Amino acid sequence: MKLIGRSFLLGAVAALVLSLALPSAAFAGKRYVFSGGPAGGTFQVVANAVQVYGPVKKNSAYKVKAQSSAGSVENLRKVNKGRAHFGVVYSGHVYLGREGRLKNDKKKYEDVLAVSYLYGAPAQLVVRKGSGIKSVKDLVGKKVGVGNAGSGAFANCELFFSHMDVWDKIKRNAMGYNDAAQAFGNKQLDAFWLFTAFPSGAVIMAAQTNDIDLIDLQADANVSGFFKRYPYFSELSVPAGTYRGVDHEAPSFQDSALWVANAKVPDDVVYDMLSKIYTDEGLAHMRSQKKTFKEMSIKTGVNGIVTPMHPGAIRFWKEKGLL
Repeated sequence: MKLIGRSFLLGAVAALVLSLALPSAAFAGKRYVFSGGPAGGTFQVVANAVQVYGPVKKNSAYKVKAQSSAGSVENLRKVNKGRAHFGVVYSGHVYLGREGRLKNDKKKYEDVLAVSYLYGAPAQLVVRKGSGIKSVKDLVGKKVGVGNAGSGAFANCELFFSHMDVWDKIKRNAMGYNDAAQAFGNKQLDAFWLFTAFPSGAVIMAAQTNDIDLIDLQADANVSGFFKRYPYFSELSVPAGTYRGVDHEAPSFQDSALWVANAKVPDDVVYDMLSKIYTDEGLAHMRSQKKTFKEMSIKTGVNGIVTPMHPGAIRFWKEKGLL
């Protein structure tokens, strides 16, 4: 009897220890992957900023894990497959992907749903002042930096230049912005393309050693019917004085960087994340990570979205009076 009693006691103690351990293991919050971009890039800053924000990091219902990627198109594919639950994707790629119109990819990416607008990514084409380059058409035969291969900048450059019938008529150099600015300064490039918020550090660098100018890309887009074919782009201008020596407004266009989610992410998770980020404190945190996020606000929350939204986001933005 003593042996049986002792065994029973030991078993009860073991069961108690196991029950005390279960909450931290069995009931730990589900992990959601947020796919960003290359290290140091704005997309990755978004993912990192959401992951480390106190109310998101400390909540017990779910955990967010930032993960690097090649950028917009890779994020579209990862989120659609469920390999990532959230990501940053250009509105244009969500739109084209949903319709099966991505370059050399006819697959329809229908499980990527918009959550919110983050910031605008405007096109900028830098040339030397006095070069005679006034339009994209004038780039024929020129050496042009077109962005890193696989990046959103490269994809949008190819899209616009192909639309303008110059993509196959220029000497393309696939490289990052800083490398392009350096090559431009060394007279190895006649022009370089960017698709990023202004002021850009790369353009500032180029302007320190060159007299630069920005091309009016909006005029080319309007005359060629670019906006009709790609309705997710919107018009804007780079203000005069943004860069040294460019004392005139430079009309352009922009795509919108969106926070997106896989369609199977629970509605309450999306709603809760938006409720945490889109507060005065949450937005201040985002802006403290990068000045580019100054555009993030309740007022701009659904800007640039031309594709279906996640139900959790619809609920949130309806409550804010935007839908």
